[in-house]
Amino acid sequence: MKNLSTFLSVVSLLAVIILFVWMNKQSKSTIGGAANSTSSNLNVPPSGKIAYIDVDSLGANYVFLKTKNDEFKKKQAQVENELQSDIQKMQSDYNEVQKKIQSKTITQPEYEAAQKRFSQMDQSLQTRKQALSDQLVKEQEDFNKELKQRIDNYLVEYNKDKHYDFIFSFASSVSGTILYANHGLNITAEVVNGLNELAKKEGDDKKKNK
Repeated sequence: MKNLSTFLSVVSLLAVIILFVWMNKQSKSTIGGAANSTSSNLNVPPSGKIAYIDVDSLGANYVFLKTKNDEFKKKQAQVENELQSDIQKMQSDYNEVQKKIQSKTITQPEYEAAQKRFSQMDQSLQTRKQALSDQLVKEQEDFNKELKQRIDNYLVEYNKDKHYDFIFSFASSVSGTILYANHGLNITAEVVNGLNELAKKEGDDKKKNK
């Protein structure tokens, strides 16, 4: 289960490390416009309205994401417990056979039947482990897509009156392309509050429609 736990931990981390890039086509000063400037303006640095989202803070404060991550951890624990229970049953059976071998109370047919049984149990266990692992990974991948779509959709609405040319992701906990960020450009709190309000509204709407 070590490989399963490690893999899912990495996937969970990746779930919140998302790069958002928006280009406001109606902006009067864009990097694209600067690239098309005449040669006399080549030395003028391009301008643009930029902001960033701290993905560490997003992961810690976005209620929808925190709830889903807790659900995945519980499912992972259930899978591990289920597999561990099967392993213990197999070990108990094996120990009983070993006792009979040591006391010389097992017949050759019984011994061969036990070997066959252990082989089948091990194969079944490995198949079950792979199936449960694949199921969890698939659920995590589906959630990652849903998470990105939720944030994408929200930022499109959020940016209608903000008019940012670029919204980047920033994470101090991992290596990234952004090595320094002006804290004055941090819009994480606004975005997290907006996402949480949107999720709350969606939850209230679902209750009304029941």
